[in-house]
Amino acid sequence: MTSPASVGGDERLRLFLALRLPEPVLDDIGRWQAECLAGLRLVPRDGLHVTLAFLGYRPAGELEGILRELREAAAAAAADLRLTASGYRETRSVSLLVLDDEAGRAAALAGDLHARLERLGVYRRESRPWLPHVTVARFRQPPRLRLEPPGIRTFVPSDAAAYLSRLRPSGAQYEVLESVALGGR
Repeated sequence: MTSPASVGGDERLRLFLALRLPEPVLDDIGRWQAECLAGLRLVPRDGLHVTLAFLGYRPAGELEGILRELREAAAAAAADLRLTASGYRETRSVSLLVLDDEAGRAAALAGDLHARLERLGVYRRESRPWLPHVTVARFRQPPRLRLEPPGIRTFVPSDAAAYLSRLRPSGAQYEVLESVALGGR
C-alpha cells in the first residue's frame, strides 16, 4: 500500500478508482497503440488503467472515507483477478480494449466497491453494467477501425488505486493518491 498524496481541506478533487496494470501489459499495450492507433491521441502509459468507479469532483474531506472503502473492497477481493484483452471497441470519443473477466472476479470487486461508495453517499451506480476495459486513445471523430486486440496473455492487475485527475489542455494527468493490494496480498 502506498500513502495518499497530500491534498487541501476544502479543495474539490476529480477522483476515480481503478485497477493498475502490470508493467509487461503496459509494454504490450504501448507497442500495440504505436502499431495500430497511429494518428489518434493515444492515452499515455501512465494513464492506462481499468476504471472501477469514476467519482467526479468530490470535496477533499471525503477522500479518507473513499480510501477506506477502496482498502476494504480490495482486501475482500479475490487476489487472482484474471483479465485478458478480448476485443477492440470505439465509442463516440474513445478507443477501448475490452477485457474478459475470468470468473467475474473483477466485476465482483467493482460491484462491492460501488455498493460501498453508494452507502458512503459519494457515488451513483451507472445504469449500464460495468465493463472491464482500458481506454487506449481519444478522438473527435471515430476512426471506425476494426482491430484485433494486442496479444496480451491473461494477467492479474498489479493493485487497485485511487487517482486524482487533473484536466489540462494536453489531456488529463493522473496522480495515484494511494494504491492497495488485492485480496490482502
